[in-house]
Amino acid sequence: MAPGGQSGGGGSSSPSVAKPEGLGGWVRGAYRFATDRNDFRRNLIVNLGLFAVGVWVARNLTDIDLMAPQPVG
Repeated sequence: MAPGGQSGGGGSSSPSVAKPEGLGGWVRGAYRFATDRNDFRRNLIVNLGLFAVGVWVARNLTDIDLMAPQPVG
């Protein structure tokens, strides 16, 4: 038996794991990630991102001061 409990084989390289190659691999991975509709991780990241964008817009792009006294009259 080989060290680490593995018997024979090539070690760390696995044919089922595709390594991204440069920009094209990154774009392919991003496209697969964005179009995988059953992925919990994708939904979580997208929802947290949309929430963060909404908070940023509410804090930075509105001219409404919520703590200002209301005009009387």
